[in-house]
Amino acid sequence: TSKYVERVSHTKARIAATRKTTPGLRALEKRAVLAGGGATHRQSLSDAIMIKDNHIAMVGGIEAALENIMKNADHMVRVSVEVDTLEQLEKALPFEPHVVLLDNMSPAILKKAVAIAESYNGPKPILEASGGINLDTVKSVAESGIDIISVGALTHSAINFDIGLDAKK
Repeated sequence: TSKYVERVSHTKARIAATRKTTPGLRALEKRAVLAGGGATHRQSLSDAIMIKDNHIAMVGGIEAALENIMKNADHMVRVSVEVDTLEQLEKALPFEPHVVLLDNMSPAILKKAVAIAESYNGPKPILEASGGINLDTVKSVAESGIDIISVGALTHSAINFDIGLDAKK
């Protein structure tokens, strides 16, 4: 985590782990992310409503998904929506989601997404980039102007540290 944080330190972007963790090790893995200077995402599915691409497809589009959720969600619940295109982002903004997850977008497209959100005449959501981000790409993703960069590899692909406890006579 600290390597990711260091590579984006010249930007406003924050590094966050995703909810995906090793069964039984969630608390430890989330704590490790915090120790490295990162932020945690949701601790569990109940922490926020996250509308993913499969939800959008099931209800017939992003507008239908957001309209239903925003109308029925408790006022204390934060809502995040995943978008795959700039067109979806433009359709999502009028529903005022708290977070828009920009999934698998190149740094050039992310920069356009940031410009769209900044020019929108209404509440600005937190913009989160996700999907395929690694140590080689994180700097350019951060330089797009994004707020949060979520990296699943912080927890699901952490490198093991081999400690030998060999006894010597």
